[in-house]
Amino acid sequence: MSFLNDVLNIFIKYYPQLLTGVGNTVLIALTSTVAGLALGLLTGVVRTAPMSKNPILRALHKLLNAIIAIYVEIFRGTPMMVQLLIMSMVIFSNSRNFTMVGALALGINSGAYVSEIIRGGLMAVDPGQMEAGRSLGMNYFTTMRFIVIPQAIKNILPAIGNEFITMVKETSIIQYLGISDLMYNNGIVITATYNPLPCYYISAILYLLLNIILGKGIN
Repeated sequence: MSFLNDVLNIFIKYYPQLLTGVGNTVLIALTSTVAGLALGLLTGVVRTAPMSKNPILRALHKLLNAIIAIYVEIFRGTPMMVQLLIMSMVIFSNSRNFTMVGALALGINSGAYVSEIIRGGLMAVDPGQMEAGRSLGMNYFTTMRFIVIPQAIKNILPAIGNEFITMVKETSIIQYLGISDLMYNNGIVITATYNPLPCYYISAILYLLLNIILGKGIN
């Protein structure tokens, strides 16, 4: 009973810091997911595009496919923490905008997963839909925009929603950059109270509630 009182008292006293962390967590997760969606859409469309008969365009397409395949393998095959530290300490070592660096690192990582989601969604659309669009005189990108992608959205959207929910939890690692997310603010509360266990329970409950609400909204 005393433990529950500790949890309640800490939340009542420090809820402004904790809820600020929740807001920042959602904002960074949303920014990262949108960036990942844009990157994933671009790479997914390139990987599903047919080869051109023009030898120069064909060679360029193969080169882009190889670069995208390497990108996907690297960012899906290495820990996000390692990627975050390389982005912050090597690539953007002179930047002091850690929020931007964190969101960018998460977005690039998300793009590797979203790329495969979008590629699978586009390939699930009947190839006859593309052929029908081309037979009407549309070029490849117009057919993709008005015929294929609208049909693929129903296959893609649930997975994108799950990616957003996953990203909310993945943002917990950006605390190591000093970004004021939920876990970073949780650390501040722990320092102030010298009572870590109730603080971790509060953070876990907040993450759980947040993901339940987002899951219901996406459904």
